Parts: sequence; C-alpha cells; structure tokens
Amino acid sequence: MVIRRSFFAATLVLAGCAAPALESGLAAQAPTTPQVRPEARANPAAWPAARSPAAITDPATEAQIAAILRKLTLEQKVGQMIQADISAITPADLARYPLGSILAGGNSGPYGDERADAAKWGKLVEEFRAASRASGAGVPILFGVDAVHGHSNLPGATIFPHNIGLGAANDADLIERIGRVTAAEVAASGIEWTFAPTLAVPQDLRWGRTYEGYAADPALVERYATAMTIGLQGTLLAGRPLPANRVAATAKHFLADGGTRDGKDQGDAAISESELVSVHARGYPAAIDAGALTVMASFSSWNGVKHHGNPTLLTDVLKGRMGFAGLVVGDWNGHGQVAGCTVTDCAASFNAGLDLAMAPDSWKGLFEATLRDARSGAIPLGRIDDAVTRILRVKAKLGLLGDAPVQRGAPAQVGAPEHLAVAREAVAKSLVLLKNNGGVLPLRPGARVLVTGPGADSMAMQSGGWTVTWQGTDTSPADFPNGQTIGRAIADAVGAAGGKAVLATDDAATAQADVAVVVFGEKPYAEYQGDIPNLAYRSHAGELELIARLRARGMKVVSVFLSGRPMFTGSLINASDAFVAAWLPGTQGAGVADVLVAARDGKPPRDFTGRLPFAWPADAASPITAPLFPAGYGLDYSRASTLGPVNEDPRVDLAASTSEDAYLTRGVIPSPWRLGLDSAVLARATDLSAQEDARQFRWTAPGAFAIDGPPVNLMRQLDGGFVLQLDWRVDTAPTGPVSLSLGGGALDLGPALRAAKPGEPVLTRIPLRCFKDAGGDLAAVGTPLRLRADTGLVVTIRNIRLDSAGLPVPCPAKAAN
Repeated sequence: MVIRRSFFAATLVLAGCAAPALESGLAAQAPTTPQVRPEARANPAAWPAARSPAAITDPATEAQIAAILRKLTLEQKVGQMIQADISAITPADLARYPLGSILAGGNSGPYGDERADAAKWGKLVEEFRAASRASGAGVPILFGVDAVHGHSNLPGATIFPHNIGLGAANDADLIERIGRVTAAEVAASGIEWTFAPTLAVPQDLRWGRTYEGYAADPALVERYATAMTIGLQGTLLAGRPLPANRVAATAKHFLADGGTRDGKDQGDAAISESELVSVHARGYPAAIDAGALTVMASFSSWNGVKHHGNPTLLTDVLKGRMGFAGLVVGDWNGHGQVAGCTVTDCAASFNAGLDLAMAPDSWKGLFEATLRDARSGAIPLGRIDDAVTRILRVKAKLGLLGDAPVQRGAPAQVGAPEHLAVAREAVAKSLVLLKNNGGVLPLRPGARVLVTGPGADSMAMQSGGWTVTWQGTDTSPADFPNGQTIGRAIADAVGAAGGKAVLATDDAATAQADVAVVVFGEKPYAEYQGDIPNLAYRSHAGELELIARLRARGMKVVSVFLSGRPMFTGSLINASDAFVAAWLPGTQGAGVADVLVAARDGKPPRDFTGRLPFAWPADAASPITAPLFPAGYGLDYSRASTLGPVNEDPRVDLAASTSEDAYLTRGVIPSPWRLGLDSAVLARATDLSAQEDARQFRWTAPGAFAIDGPPVNLMRQLDGGFVLQLDWRVDTAPTGPVSLSLGGGALDLGPALRAAKPGEPVLTRIPLRCFKDAGGDLAAVGTPLRLRADTGLVVTIRNIRLDSAGLPVPCPAKAAN
C-alpha cells in the first residue's frame, strides 16, 4: 500500500471475491512446487482420496476438446478463463473479448430488471450464447447463477428453506429432490450452471454466512454433498451430456470458509491441517465422487494464505489427491485478494490452479493482463491449456459443444405445483420446537388466534438473503404469488379448522384472542453484511414488550423465531409458552402452518421432526461452550415437556459491541448509528473492492446525508489525537464547496475532492482537532458525519471510522457558513 503524504492517501484496490489418469486417458497433472509459507502448505497424503467419475468424459470428447484447443488462438484461450457479470458486459463485447463464461450476480437481472421472468432470462442467455458462437472462438459461453435455495433470482420460482433449515430436516432424500426441482427451474430459464451446494461447516455462528451451511456436523454435510450434487446433475453417463432439465453443480467454497477466525467472512482459518481435513473438507470428496462438474475457491485464507493463490490446495490436493477433473472457478473478484495481485492482474491465481476467474466488473483489465502474462510465459502455456481443457470438458458435459446443443428452457416448470409441494414439505421438516409448555401447540381447532410480529407478513424476513436480490431486503409477497407469508398461512389454517384468526401488524385487535403467534427475528442479510460481534438477538420492534402486553391480556404466546443461526434469546424464550426455531423457511409459509395448526380432527398435518443442526447458545458469547440446547435437540408432540426458566444474562458487554468509533463499515451503518438522507441525495449499494461493500451517494440537487445516533463523548479520542478516516472514491468531482461536519464543526473538502483522481479509491484522514477548531462540540456528538454538497457530486464510500493519528496531517479549510 502506498500512502501519499498529503490530505488524501491513495490506496491499492483489492477485491472483496488435473485429475489422476481416468479410463478415458486424461493425463495426470504434475504436482506443484509450492511457493507458500510452511504452515499453509498442504500435504496431499494427509487428505482423503477421491475421483471424478470416468463418465465425466470419454475418448471421443477428449479428442473433440483437443481439436478445439488446437484451433483456439492465445487470445481465445485466455478469454475462456475469464467470467464477466451481465451488469458489466454486453453480448456485443464478445466480438472483441472472446470470454468463455458469463454470470448473473446477486443484484444483476436481465437488461437491468431484477424481477425478470424466465423467458427474459432465457432471451439474455441466448443472446450471449449466439454472440459467443459468432466470435472468433466459436465456443459457446457457460452461464452461471447463484440458485442457492431454489432459483432464487427469479420471482415466482420455488424457494426452499436456506441450508441451515435443510440441515435441521436431516433428510438426504429430500435434499436430492430439492436439487432436482432447483435444476429444473434453473434450466427453465435457459441457464445450465448453479453455484451450489455450499459445503461449509460453520464453527462460529457470528459468521454472516452461517445459514448457507447445513450443519456443524461434517458427516451430515458429506451426505448432503452427494445428495445435492446428484439432485442437480443426475448421475453422469459416459458419452452423454446432462439432460436438458439438469444443471452443473458447484461444490463451494473450497475451503474452510466456515472456519475463519472470529466468524469474519473472507477471513483466515488459523487451524491445523488435520482440522482442515477432518472438519472442513468432508463434503468435497463426496461431491467429486458424485460427479460435481465445478468447484469454487473460497475468499478465505488458511494460515494467512488466500485459497485463490494456494497451489498446494487447488492443484496438489483438489486436482491431484481428490482427483477432480472438472473446472475450478473463483469467487467474486477473489483473485484480487491474493498477495501481489489486483482484480485486474493476477497470474499467481491461475498458476495456483484457478481455471476460471470470476471477474464480474474487472474482466476487461484482467483479460489484457492475463493475455500479457500468457505471451510472456508468466503463465505457462501448459497451465493455460489445462485450464481451457477443463472448461471445455464441462461445456461438453452440458451439451454445449455438440452440433445440436442441448436446449434448456421450459418456463412452465417455474413454480410448478409439484415443486411447491416439495418446498412446503421442506419447511415443515425444518422447524425445530424448543419449548412447548402446557401443550400450547398445536393450535386447537376452533381457537381464537392473533398472528402478529414484524415477521408475520414479511416475505423478506422469512426468505432471507439471496432472494430476488443479493441481500433480499426488498422481497415482497408480490414476487411470489404462489407463496404465503407465515402469518397468512397460519390464519388460513386456523380458519379451515373452524377457528378465528386475526393477522395484525400491531396488537390493537387482541382482546378476543386465546393464543398469540408472534413471528419475529433477524432482518435479511447476505455474506459479510451478516457478520455480528456476538450471538445476542437484538430486538428490532420491541418483541419482548409486545409479548409482555399479550400475556398481560391473558393470552398464551407462541414465538416463531426467524434467523440465519441460533441466537441468544433467553428473555424471549422465558416470556413465551412455546418457542419455534423456524430459520429462513422461504416462500411456503403453509409448511409452518402444517406443523403448528391442528386440523378439525385435532391433529396437525405434520409433527415436528426437525432437530438443531447447531447448538443453541445459553448466552451471547462465542464460541458456545455450554449450550442451552445441544445440536440434535428438538421436541415433538409425542410427549409432554416443560422447560423451566433459562438464563437471561448475555454474559458479554453488549454495549461494547456497538461502535462509537465506526460509522460505516463495508457499506453498512453499524449500531447504534443510522443513515439520514435529504431527498436530493440518492444512495445505493455498490462495489468498491468486493460485492456491495460500499454505498454510492449521488447529489441530484443541493443537499446532504448524515449519520446520526445517540450522543457520544469523543473527548478521549480527541485527546488521543484520533482522526476521522474515510475510505472512499470520488466518482464525479464537485463543482462547488463540499462541507463535511462532525459534531457541528464543518470543513470544506471541495478542493481536495476536485484534486482526487476520479475512479480511484482514496483514504482521507482528518484530525478530530480540526472539527473542534471549526466549532464542533466533541463532548456530545450525535452526528459524527454530515456531508453537504451541490448538484453533481458522486462518491462511493466503503468505510468511515475513527482511527489513531499516525503521521501528522493538516486540516482542510473551515467551511463557509
């Protein structure tokens, strides 16, 4: 990193995303000469052996691949190794840049429409396909998408519970059926590749991707790896492509993304090789043996070395010891996190064994740099040919290289009734009953029921992230007209059983109810935006107070908790007569009603069969050392049970986990701060160095945005010489003054912003004393940042925080009043 000795400091842009011989005659790839530190150097002999099925290819296919390889120019070979996102490339670009793969990321819809239907998806895919056939390469593109709990980019699709709920179901046959349904609906939109299944074994529930893991038990993950791979792809048959209603699977993320230190996403798994193998690698041999066509490298590191740049893992272990003959794809700009690399220049990742770099918005620069390295020999031709061979092998198995390519696309399959039935079954099997004092569940026929709480009628909360959009925050019932919110499904079931139910967003209509079902939990999130400092559930809508009011009116209370992980909920469990862990069940709320509501005969359609896939914490501390409920725990209706009072003390300092010193972290406003916008300022999530790790602010008229919260005393930081640090980028420079204020003291950043190079990240450091000298009150700061500008300014901000001073920096000019 190079720091300029001035008001701004330039920053480096970093991202933050052969098998042994088979019967078909594939040549083995030679082991690498590891250039990694000893503690991150894998010993292949310590790892389990596996082998891609011989049916992944055949002699005729290998001959066809060899013939194609001889015809490809170096430019065309390099193009095969790079994948771009639909938001940053057009079909016309392929005439100049013969890329081999396209993806649609979590917030990328066809033609900018995140709510496009299957036919529109199919149209876009075929436009790219046709352009790739017409290019000099003549090799069709491979199109991938994150269908991680059903074809979740597609409104109207069948959406299943997130993986944590499927882990609670403990049903491998169900997983295989879910894979078949997902494949059919992905194929229905013309797409042939999904980035699933996730084979993480989460060890720290603070990790924001915990819900993408099935369980803490490696053995269950291993069983599910086989089941989901076969469900998505079917069983590979020699000399035959996958059927039109099947898609390529991706075993991800290799490796130990669920084992990073402190539960931090994209962090470091500082563990022994034996733990890496016994806990985190269990799913991969199973997926490879089942025929998984692709494996995705993890953003994470092992003992300080990024997986995207570790040849001992990608080549010696994965392609050698585990006999993987498919292609290894990177994660979103993950190659840019390798030491010495940027998102547009990374020979080291390809040399480590990456075959296809996911370069969503960096593809053009990466193509040019990789072509340069190919010409110079920095990436050996043998490594390039191996990567392209693997890519072509997968394309052949998907029927993309034949004279009559496999035609996918049957839009009527999306949301088919038989598919929805599988999702409803999965929801019912995922629910875990933690408390049922007095047998309040199931709800009796003829009962008077109030259904309330912030999650009762929220399709977004019950579906979670990766639903229509990446974070899933704006998912609505209109997106899934063939689904039901939990509240509406329960109300319908109560009515069908002869009872009366009221669905209310508040408790105003509660006087006549016997039982209240309160649905609440985590707001939607994905990836690192879900990382949390401890396991305490933080109420969003006063749920504990609501439950207390309901009980004061004589009602029994059933709590339905929506979350991507077990959380410390001691007070809420004690306040409830029944407590159900519902995870993130997806769109089929009727599956919840099937278990909670008895029919007219007094029996519910289904009993509770779900069991905890992770231990449930007794306090907010992590790791969990003495759980309230162990993994495998779960009640059912077969016998009565009574749970006494549980611990309500979080046993951690919750105040310390809120931040007085961080105001914006990777594009997210942390507690206790909140964002306020004038109507003149537009804000949206965007990428700076990783997917949606920043927010872009655009001034359409004179105005301001502010970060506000409870007043805090910053005199200690002032006395310590702290600075306000902004990690950001100027996209469009201002034409007039730009006032930045903290605690009421305002400074003019206009000259510095105009001097910054547009499009390049910069680090701005302003001493707190500058704000005090400008009239700021640092003893009670309720607005640690307010940025005011005229029309036209556009900035992208990743992080804003207080930091130790370091080298002295001057103050900007005081802003005019």
